[in-house]
Amino acid sequence: MEKRIEEAIRYLGIKKGAADAGTYALVKSSFQELERAAEPKSICRIFELQECGDETIQIGNMKIRSKSLSRNLKNCERAVLFGATLGTAADRLITRAGLTDMARSVALQACAAALLEEYCDQRQEEIGRELEREGGYLRPRFSPGYGDFDIRYQEPIMRMLDCSKQIGLSMTDGCMMTPTKSVTAVIGVSPVKERCPVQGCEACKSADCPYRR
Repeated sequence: MEKRIEEAIRYLGIKKGAADAGTYALVKSSFQELERAAEPKSICRIFELQECGDETIQIGNMKIRSKSLSRNLKNCERAVLFGATLGTAADRLITRAGLTDMARSVALQACAAALLEEYCDQRQEEIGRELEREGGYLRPRFSPGYGDFDIRYQEPIMRMLDCSKQIGLSMTDGCMMTPTKSVTAVIGVSPVKERCPVQGCEACKSADCPYRR
């Protein structure tokens, strides 16, 4: 719980160790509320990956032009398409709080981001253990919106995963996901084990890593 609370406080923009007792208590109680409401779900599928040159890769039948994603997936032979959500009840909890208690609403937003990230890390570790049995090693998650990986790629990723049917995740015409506390990502599968933490580049000090976001 302590690590989770610290992460939510970081999302609030408060430096480590700088949160007062009131903020700490607010975040802790917000997590307790959110855990009762959240219904985490995820879906993943593995596709063959081809490097097409000109900063373009192909995953299944989806072509993506992105320098940053191509760098992250360099020398990968497959890719995991991944989607996850905390569910609609989490959204409703945050919306209701925003009508009566803005401070709690902001705290719930931060807690939801931390909880979703924690859930995605857990699922990635599980997927990674399964793939390692057959000699595949995962790179960090890379979501639309990172670097020059256009956020509009969320739509084909969600379609290829059938997110609407499988986990109740859809997208508006403005590229907003519903429920909002959701994420899609591409995770490279390499035949070579790299020193890439599940938590991604934020948890790694190797600023010169070629796979960095």
